[in-house]
Amino acid sequence: MPDKYVNKVVYNNETKIDLTADTITAADLASGVTAHDKSGAPITGTNTYDIDSSEATAAVAEILAGKTAAARGVMLTGTMPNNGAVSGTISTKAGTYSIPQGYHDGSGTVAIDATEQAKIIPGNIKAGVEILGEIGTYSGESISAQTKNVTPTAAAQTILPDAGYDYMTQVNVAAIPYVETENSAGGITVTIG
Repeated sequence: MPDKYVNKVVYNNETKIDLTADTITAADLASGVTAHDKSGAPITGTNTYDIDSSEATAAVAEILAGKTAAARGVMLTGTMPNNGAVSGTISTKAGTYSIPQGYHDGSGTVAIDATEQAKIIPGNIKAGVEILGEIGTYSGESISAQTKNVTPTAAAQTILPDAGYDYMTQVNVAAIPYVETENSAGGITVTIG
């Protein structure tokens, strides 16, 4: 006859132990804890309370500040900053934006500074060149050039274009006047200028 387990004890017409109505199973008991089922057979618990966290790798810096999680058998409280909606701007061609460490809610943005955006218009970009989706239309402005003739003098001169001219294409400097004449002493008089 196979072993039978005792699941009910009656002494002197009084029930002292009765397991017959118990509903406990190994899955109900914490892992490693022992008890008896309704038949009186010994059982060992298998419940790890949802998950065995002994191999979890989360660190407090990876858990949002103020939130808790279980890992490696202990409760961890997060330290990761909650940055919410982080936004920034870039104002130079080589500009960068450093993303702060922590959680971001996904609604932040980084954009070219508004002052710089206002400069990126077709009229400011060479015709046919595309910059950030804007195709240039600038082909140069009408300019007016001047040519001047100048006679050298004994004093220094600054030669600039006259009013209404943008630049000078050429400055023609005349030769210094040089005249030789005979004088009454039998020599030569040289006149320069």
